[in-house]
Amino acid sequence: MSNRKKGMRKGGNLRQKSQRSTGNRNMITHPPSLGNFLVKHSVRVRYVATAAFAQAITYDNLLDLILIATAATTGATLFHRVRIRGIEMWGISAVGTPTSVSAQFNGSGTGTQGDGKFHTDTSMGIQPAHLVARPVKDSFPDLFQNASGATAFTIEGSAGTVIDLMLSYQQLNGLTQATGNPLIAAVAGTLYWRGLDALSSSTTNFPPPANLATI
Repeated sequence: MSNRKKGMRKGGNLRQKSQRSTGNRNMITHPPSLGNFLVKHSVRVRYVATAAFAQAITYDNLLDLILIATAATTGATLFHRVRIRGIEMWGISAVGTPTSVSAQFNGSGTGTQGDGKFHTDTSMGIQPAHLVARPVKDSFPDLFQNASGATAFTIEGSAGTVIDLMLSYQQLNGLTQATGNPLIAAVAGTLYWRGLDALSSSTTNFPPPANLATI
């Protein structure tokens, strides 16, 4: 092939590439796909037990922790699904008197089983009892769950035990879910916190922090 023909072919290829490049720059790109519009919230919330306890906590309880009053005696949960990322507990007793704390993801209903592992620790001297319990990956408590009366976990300790819950919440579009326990003298539209057992701050053994609006 002559040099002239080679040059013509090369020049033609360059012109075609230039036209294609110009065309691509002028194209309107397709809008990116969207995942979802769920409102999500992750929180670490703290409770201090006012009395000795051996308490089963349900998924209803966890979802009733944060609510919006719809009237003086009724409310709706702010979120509709919950996932447990972990539990951390500190148990303190008088010097020389050991105290223990424990936690177990022990749901036993069909389709709601926890991993069943028992987490516990005991204080010695001035050293508090301390544990961190996390559900096994992809076990029932490790996944987002809807409201139900199924046991999420059981905790046990003495008065003064500090309990931290690490939770993730999801709000489902268009769903309204009533709280399990009635409210007392609530102001409609106000966001409130309840005790770890979903009881009012005046009756629970696990009151939420004092700086939160409680009912």
